[in-house]
Amino acid sequence: MSILAQKVQGRITNYRTGIREQTSNECLIEFENVNSVGLACKLVGQKVTWTNGKTNLIGKVRGPHGKNGMVRVRFVRGVPGQAIGTIVHLVS
Repeated sequence: MSILAQKVQGRITNYRTGIREQTSNECLIEFENVNSVGLACKLVGQKVTWTNGKTNLIGKVRGPHGKNGMVRVRFVRGVPGQAIGTIVHLVS
């Protein structure tokens, strides 16, 4: 069964950071059952949603991050700090 055929959820682990700045509209997300670069690359281009009460943010997977299956997701608006550690859902 393909990773895209399942209902996949992930967890926001952190913002994308640089040496002097952090980008609040781009997050690093770890999806369950995605543990390699090959599987992470299959998720590129997919949409991701984060929901918190009335707030619903939509982002897009931009690329892999590292060698352990994490991905970079860019959201249209900045993600609040309370979103770190919460669940996101992959939308096909």
